[in-house]
Amino acid sequence: MTAMRQLVGEVLRARRISQGLTLRDVSGKARVSLGYISEVERGQKEASSELLAALAAALEVPLSKVLLDVSAMLEIEEASVDQIASISSIAPGDVSASAA
Repeated sequence: MTAMRQLVGEVLRARRISQGLTLRDVSGKARVSLGYISEVERGQKEASSELLAALAAALEVPLSKVLLDVSAMLEIEEASVDQIASISSIAPGDVSASAA
């Protein structure tokens, strides 16, 4: 399963790119180093609540919307994992093939 920080980074990057903003633009607005934002976007650093709030403000999007987007992505991922788990739990004898 993907780490939560990876999903947060993907959402933040998608928001930034969709607005045509560079890392430098967001860095200046959020007053956070460009390198640190890059690491957050790549899922290499865990973003604090204060950092998330600053980045959301710089992107002019409510923090709640960023978190909802992360939640939606997590829900999709969890559903995929559940499907794989249910498929892998099927015993070979439980599957029958029919000829057309």
